[in-house]
Amino acid sequence: MTRAELLRHLEQEVGVMMRRVKRVVAVRAELVHEDLQPAAYLMLGYVAEHGPLRASSMAEIFSTDKGAISRQVQHLVDLGLVVRLPDPDDRRAWLVSATDDAVARLAEVAAHRRKWLDERLGDWPDERLEHLTSLLSDYNEVLSRSPQVIDRAGPAADPIDQP
Repeated sequence: MTRAELLRHLEQEVGVMMRRVKRVVAVRAELVHEDLQPAAYLMLGYVAEHGPLRASSMAEIFSTDKGAISRQVQHLVDLGLVVRLPDPDDRRAWLVSATDDAVARLAEVAAHRRKWLDERLGDWPDERLEHLTSLLSDYNEVLSRSPQVIDRAGPAADPIDQP
């Protein structure tokens, strides 16, 4: 296979993985709460792991505007999955924190996810899993440190996000 063919095949496989992840995120969101939106699920997972966080930090982390973050946070508050707490360093600001219930629900979904993965990959030796993990880590690290591509059609974009 030529390098161009290998790269095209890589793009196809990454595309399959991205579509699969999108579907899986929607299912996991519903497992946490029947009304939880997939984008809010990803945000909730991040807040549960790294929070409490200011909305401005979340906007930067998720590369989106504060209005979109505000809507997602409100959605999570309405579902009882996060709370807003006054920022002790700046009483004008708020911190978003996952509730104990949300953390427990996320942990349950994560345990189910890992069990499912283990069942599917049960015949893979640990070395093969380690190798795949290492390759994905290397791939993500290289892409995260590479400069963004600017094409004539629009603003800077990661080529993996292009159709």
